[in-house]
Amino acid sequence: MPVATIDILASGPLLTIQDGGRLKTRRYGVPVGGAMDRFALAAANRLVGNPAHAPALELTAGGVQIRFNATMLISLTGADLQAQLNGRPLAPWQNTLALPGSLLIVHRRRGTWGGRAYLAIAGELEAEWAVGGAGTCLSGGFGGYQGRSLRSGDQISVRLPSLHHYYKPRWWPIDRRPPYRAQPCLRVLPGPQHDMLPEAWQQLLNQSFSIDQAANRQGYRLHGSTLPHHQLSLPSFGVVPGAIQLPPDGRPILLMADAQPTGGYPVIAVVISADLPLAAQLLPGDRLSFTETNLETAHKALAEQAAWLALGPADEESDWLLSEAGALG
Repeated sequence: MPVATIDILASGPLLTIQDGGRLKTRRYGVPVGGAMDRFALAAANRLVGNPAHAPALELTAGGVQIRFNATMLISLTGADLQAQLNGRPLAPWQNTLALPGSLLIVHRRRGTWGGRAYLAIAGELEAEWAVGGAGTCLSGGFGGYQGRSLRSGDQISVRLPSLHHYYKPRWWPIDRRPPYRAQPCLRVLPGPQHDMLPEAWQQLLNQSFSIDQAANRQGYRLHGSTLPHHQLSLPSFGVVPGAIQLPPDGRPILLMADAQPTGGYPVIAVVISADLPLAAQLLPGDRLSFTETNLETAHKALAEQAAWLALGPADEESDWLLSEAGALG
């Protein structure tokens, strides 16, 4: 496979290489990590013909400039951050060819939601494979590109497929995406300690919260009415992305992709996996709320997203086949 490069001219607040995460390494004290919005990552990769969880670039809040030094098939999914390719608007959730010397500029959020976008390039984005994955683990300093966020002056290599010059225009239908929106209401299951803190559980469900300015890939501190204090003394136990911890100060923490594998704060709720893409698109100052659901609904929602990814992107041929199938009943 021929090797080409992209140049990072500006990196914005946080630009990293991420993949589908390290799903079997928590036993060793290594965070799951990977893309904050795994659905958007998978869709971006599918649009260019890559495996769903292959490494791609995670762009946070815009401010990114990238130059392509060869013809590359690319896609940009997730938030609409007003991207432009050679000065022309680049719509998200579709693929396109970037010719040699093309300049991608990603500005900032359009509208009222969306914090992260995913840039996939057909082929193999060269990344450091470490501890079972290629995503950047910022806390451990490994994976991705030298174990750190990308910055201006970095050059990333890409192994291009032999037929990268040929492509079929494809896009990802809106009805096969998570219901991204401003101020999402995330579905939660009761956490292991919710029955020890019934008042905190009820207050969590009956108010909205804003995200602290110090929010990062590890977790979001939530601001709202302080939840009832507790004096629980618990041994450390396993926690997962989506867990909502309640520290003694009564201000909950929503754990995200880079969450630590263990923790000692009570977990009063857990956001279902299907709604984590909605949480991933939030930035400091954004608001969210929670509603109780059940395990059956959580399984169905995750299965639905898996079915959307299995269907893959749309093109003229696939749209015609779907319309014909609908006409035949």
